Amino acid sequence: MSDGYGLLKGKKGIIFGALDERSIAWRIALACKREGADFVLSNAPVALRLGALDALGEETGAPIIACDVTKDDEIEDLMNQTKEHLGGVDFILHAIGMSPNVRKKKEYTDLNYNWLQQTLDISAISLHRVLHHAEKMDVLNDGGSIVALSYIGAQRIFSKYSDMNDAKALLESIARNYGSRLAPRGIRVNTVSQAPTKTSAGTGIKGFDGMYTFADMIAPMGNPSADECADYCVTLFSDLTRKVTMQNLFHDGGFVNSGISEEMINDLAKVYGDKDDE
Repeated sequence: MSDGYGLLKGKKGIIFGALDERSIAWRIALACKREGADFVLSNAPVALRLGALDALGEETGAPIIACDVTKDDEIEDLMNQTKEHLGGVDFILHAIGMSPNVRKKKEYTDLNYNWLQQTLDISAISLHRVLHHAEKMDVLNDGGSIVALSYIGAQRIFSKYSDMNDAKALLESIARNYGSRLAPRGIRVNTVSQAPTKTSAGTGIKGFDGMYTFADMIAPMGNPSADECADYCVTLFSDLTRKVTMQNLFHDGGFVNSGISEEMINDLAKVYGDKDDE
């Protein structure tokens, strides 16, 4: 691992959501270590059994603490263990998202509402729980930074993303609300809206390949990789972005501000024929 720029030298944090080496959270952990940070890694007990987090823990020297972020007592235990390992923390990454409705291919107009509650609890309300307990238990240092990973489905409808569209919208709202309340302590709260990324979680969404290709064709710079997202998040954890807060920051190669690409126009013309030539 290279020495990097030392942007996070002396900083400590909590990284939620790494599963395997394709995970954005995994790549962020490597980037944070490269930049000099120490941190604890956390994921749900079932994810720890299914994933490969032990390898990341060994590579980064990070303790691994199981935590179901829908349960207050487990978050409290995580915060206590974090204080024992690190003391206070300067950054938190929230890279948590899961929808039983998406996994079981339920249409948006026919959702299982118990599953919808689980989607919102895991993917959005968990950010509120984590910040609530981190503040209450005096784990968050002044001047810290919280980043939660989001998706443009919060603003635009992607049919196969189903109730995760709603979850990301709620996640971004919670980030703004908490950001306003933590601002007097110099603590920033932002969301990063990453382009479709070929992770284990992303590729599990029906129609993901189409979503990925569509975004890649329209974005002038193409889809950013997980490692490029990691570098961006490092800047948000660093002191270089001390006054950036309550923002939803699009990291998508310009997709959000693009209409249609010349490449896609040409491809559509080949398929449907150019009416102007008739």
